[in-house]
Amino acid sequence: MQQIVGIAVKRRRTLLAGVVLAGTMAFAPTLFAADTSPIKVGWISSLTGPLSSAALAENQGVKFAIDEINKAGGINGRPLELLTRDTGGDPTKAVNFANQLVHSDKVAFIIGPVNSGESLATIPIVAKAGVPNIVIAAVDELTNPVKYPRAFRVINTSEQWIRTANHYALDVLKHRKVAIIGDTTGYGTDSAKKAAKLLEAAGAKPVYSVLVDPNKTSLSDEMEKARAAGADVVMPWSAATGLLARILNTRGDMQWDVPVVGHPSLMALPIRNLLNKPTYWENTYSAGYVSTTYGADGKLPERTQKLMDAIRPSLGGKIEFTFWWVALGYDAVKVIEHAVKKAGSTDPKAIQAALESTRDLKGVYGDYGWGPQDRNGFPDAGMVVNKANTFKEGSFERAPQ
Repeated sequence: MQQIVGIAVKRRRTLLAGVVLAGTMAFAPTLFAADTSPIKVGWISSLTGPLSSAALAENQGVKFAIDEINKAGGINGRPLELLTRDTGGDPTKAVNFANQLVHSDKVAFIIGPVNSGESLATIPIVAKAGVPNIVIAAVDELTNPVKYPRAFRVINTSEQWIRTANHYALDVLKHRKVAIIGDTTGYGTDSAKKAAKLLEAAGAKPVYSVLVDPNKTSLSDEMEKARAAGADVVMPWSAATGLLARILNTRGDMQWDVPVVGHPSLMALPIRNLLNKPTYWENTYSAGYVSTTYGADGKLPERTQKLMDAIRPSLGGKIEFTFWWVALGYDAVKVIEHAVKKAGSTDPKAIQAALESTRDLKGVYGDYGWGPQDRNGFPDAGMVVNKANTFKEGSFERAPQ
């Protein structure tokens, strides 16, 4: 009798195990299915307003990279979902959008804001939320591995622009009486101050320095004071193309053939249509990039040309943007792709570790590398000075050496 009971118990256990196994198998596709949910990317940009020139070009690169990745099946099978927010250049709007994106929309990444003044306001918000932030503004204070451990810069720093321009003005042109004109934005104020400090360190204390509202219509007073101070080079630090065009127009109308050396936006195509005369763009030089500079053979770097050929149809066949901004927007998204693939997920800690251990990541705008104590990924070797009036398909000739 006891033997019969034992056999019955074993049969019951076997039956129960089969039921459990069957149940487990039935739910296995749900338990072990790969995550195919969209990766939300917040894109905070100033697509309208006085500082929109760079943002519009970057937007083309961002959208193209998103589409390219999604057409290829996404990142590890997950599509990218782009959530674009236009600040109009207003830091208050940028703060509101940053809060919305990280707290309500639950994005996995933030790209931007484009402008440093807005970024100074949003970086702490994004950092507190623990969301990885791809920084594309240049003010040096935007990165700090302790305060903002998940903010990784793709663009060069403001100091790299300034040092590149200073070297050209002082060591190539051999001018030392500098007039600095910055604007009253966070970027303009910070850059003008830093430019003066670096010039003084090089033994060339500026003879004149001023900050002006980027929307100011007349700069006659400022330019006359610069000339009266004996300036032999004018160095503007502003991303506002309207302001930069007014500096060039005022210089031309004064018949003052002083060289202008400074911010990359001096080369922006919108300036051409704002000039009183085409010749007013001559004797103008700006900090630029190896990636968008024509070589002695008249050709661009291979990676730049490849992206340009791929994106040209979506731009109507013409490159009407300063192309390094397009390349920067494109690379910002590709950095996200690299980080997710390397981390194997969108977990913020894993993303941080993945980027901290990234060295020599090949991009179009530049090659990138970060470290545990370094959040600035763009190399000095990627910088160059260009002739401002040599725009051709978004790229430029190198300035005379």
